Amino acid sequence: MAAVRSLVTGGGGFIGHHLARRLVELGDEVRVLDNFATGRRERLAELDVELVEGDLRSYERVHSAVRGTDRVFHLGALPSVPRSIQDPLTTHAVNVDGTLNVLLAARDEGVGHVTMASSSSIYGANPAVPKDESQMPIPLSPYAVSKLAAERYCRAFWEVYGLPTTSLRLFNVYGPGQSPDSEYAAVVPKFLSRLSSGEAPLIYGDGEQTRDFTYVADVVRAFVAATEVPDVAGETFNVAGGSQTSILDLASRLSGLMGVDVDPEHAPARDGEVRLSQGDAAHAADRLSWTPEWDIEEGLAACVAAFAETQGSVSL
Repeated sequence: MAAVRSLVTGGGGFIGHHLARRLVELGDEVRVLDNFATGRRERLAELDVELVEGDLRSYERVHSAVRGTDRVFHLGALPSVPRSIQDPLTTHAVNVDGTLNVLLAARDEGVGHVTMASSSSIYGANPAVPKDESQMPIPLSPYAVSKLAAERYCRAFWEVYGLPTTSLRLFNVYGPGQSPDSEYAAVVPKFLSRLSSGEAPLIYGDGEQTRDFTYVADVVRAFVAATEVPDVAGETFNVAGGSQTSILDLASRLSGLMGVDVDPEHAPARDGEVRLSQGDAAHAADRLSWTPEWDIEEGLAACVAAFAETQGSVSL
């Protein structure tokens, strides 16, 4: 039987390269589309994948990448709430126009399924905790708006064109290989980087804001399940660890794991950030038979170990 041909947009990114690796392990023929604006080439160096370098904003380049594939995992995006506030136009162009290009190409090429990476940020100002898919999105940032618009396009392409699509609302994904270098980097690698050099973790606001940290291996399993479980086209799923961790608690946990005793520093709260975040993944459990396998302690320990191995500057 012929191998499944899979395209991963954003395959040079943090989640994307973990997913590409897993698909290769499953025996897929994997193609990656990335312009490496935020992704990294070295993440793909040891993977048996075909690389198409290009921008999501180019329909021609996207169409070339989609052609001949059976399924598309659309993770390519311009991430970060703060970046979107500084430059909403580019965020929209990449995340919305780019998604539309992927969907059009998939429709035109008769692709069997498109699974898109959405974001828990779409819940925004909705005060309900935990968040479930029935709740009204109240996005607070251009990034969140762009992800909600992309979700709606996915649903519309299923309803209008019969293109099977699924959207996964990801909650604060973390794990080995996450870069601390960008000013828009996620909180776990940024804390690890500062603690490893003896600096205090920098917390925006009072630190009592909570996040639902979801380990990357669990997220990869959800992407695979969304394409392999029948009859979930047009649906949206939370992919969440299912618990709340405050940023202060995160800093304390990482400090303890790294053996560093330093109080965090505080900076003014940032615009557009959600105050309390916790996902209800019951829908994914019911329809995808997916539940998280990694708890926060195991996941953070794995991150610290991986960081120590790559940086060589942390004594465990």
